[in-house]
Amino acid sequence: MENRTGLALRILFVGIGATLFMDIWAVAADSLFGIPQSNFSVVGRWMGHMLDGQFTHESIRRAAPIAGESAIGWTAHYIIGVIFVAAFVMIFGTRQLQKPSLILTILFGVAMIVFPFFVMQPALGAGIMASNRPNPDFARLKSLMTHFSFGLGMYVAFWIQTKVFKPVETPVSSAS
Repeated sequence: MENRTGLALRILFVGIGATLFMDIWAVAADSLFGIPQSNFSVVGRWMGHMLDGQFTHESIRRAAPIAGESAIGWTAHYIIGVIFVAAFVMIFGTRQLQKPSLILTILFGVAMIVFPFFVMQPALGAGIMASNRPNPDFARLKSLMTHFSFGLGMYVAFWIQTKVFKPVETPVSSAS
């Protein structure tokens, strides 16, 4: 079986790759359809305030700015992508590193929508499933598209890593 460092590097590669794919998707959606990109400065602001013990906000946009909030937000965005990929590999196994499943990666990406819907959006003041936003259905659809693109990006990044890294060694089964 592959060593832990090799596995961690693959997960890091796929997590960054999937998140980058999602960001490129967002730029394309903005350019082609005028769908605004996410502002990760608010994520950095939220995290900065968490360090001071404040998890929820009436409106994160009205909360006091945090030094370096944009860098904090973008870094958190990519770390979260890596964590999601690590969770995916823990749930579905290292076989995904050899032969990724398009259906599983997309379904997993879409399933991760529970975090913005039920954790981030309420904590930032947008309400559960963006219910406090001026156009909640648009916000929900944007979240769905974003997480779909992350799942698709996972598949693409898993596929690319099969070409970049040596093949994963599989354990020999002792069962007959």
